[in-house]
Amino acid sequence: MLRASASVTETSIDIQGINGDITAAAKGIEFGPELMRFAESLARRNEQALADARGELLHIAGPAVLVDAAGVAANFQRMVRIADATGIPVDNLANDVSQKIRKELDLDSFSSAKNSLETASS
Repeated sequence: MLRASASVTETSIDIQGINGDITAAAKGIEFGPELMRFAESLARRNEQALADARGELLHIAGPAVLVDAAGVAANFQRMVRIADATGIPVDNLANDVSQKIRKELDLDSFSSAKNSLETASS
């Protein structure tokens, strides 16, 4: 989605930002490093890091950006939980675009990838 959005808006980004590369997160995304730290601390369920990241994002970007970021994060959590709970498979892991992105971001290195890979081989 990030890559497609960047393409439509003709924004140059570095997709490695989603893998924790702080320099990549800053490329083409306003408040990218702060948003990355917020998202990572939320995903890792690190309360202190989340409090710090939330404070930093509020200070740097303001309350509207913080609220939007929290809303987006909550929506993704909701969608993932629904998909996991109902067993919705990842869309066509065999297609070329999916394989390219999975390789570029080394998504198969994540422990949860085993679930997607099992779905793909079924």
